[in-house]
Amino acid sequence: MTDFHADSGQAFLPPWFQAIRRIADFMTLILNVIGTLLIFAVMVLVNADVIGRVAFNTPVSGVPEIVSMSIVAIVFLQVAQAFRKGRMTRTDAVLDYIQKKAPRVRSLLELVFTLAAIALIWQLFSASEPLFVKAWVRGTYEGTVGDFTAPIWPVKLIILIGCAALLVQLVLHAVTSLFALTSKKGITL
Repeated sequence: MTDFHADSGQAFLPPWFQAIRRIADFMTLILNVIGTLLIFAVMVLVNADVIGRVAFNTPVSGVPEIVSMSIVAIVFLQVAQAFRKGRMTRTDAVLDYIQKKAPRVRSLLELVFTLAAIALIWQLFSASEPLFVKAWVRGTYEGTVGDFTAPIWPVKLIILIGCAALLVQLVLHAVTSLFALTSKKGITL
């Protein structure tokens, strides 16, 4: 899978679809940047905690809770961009071989893979939605009362946003695969 943003090899895509994809790619990029900023913030927080423990014998309260929630948030903020850029773990050796012999078969396999991924991420989204509502309604928090507490609903919301962004990228990839499959030239992704 290559970067969706490659304009030269995807002239077979209609202009309206390319416009939709540019908007979705921009939103995915924004989520990725937010995830990167969160990584930086966690790094600063962990360093402040370590320096506070060693130099002043006063650790920063809630660092383990914040770090554990931030890791989940970072993954879901950046997963759509990782997929868009082709950085998800998979082996392309077989697909590259098929590409040389039968480009349309590769497009078909890409479509099947993407449809399976859509089903899986939809299940994750569906299972996460009630957890977000429950955390929001009940005011569920992480930490210890009197020391440090943080609501968990923002992380649950980020999971939903990340799943939605990944679903959009998967649907765009499926449509791109379908266009490649039905193209007169048998173009691949």
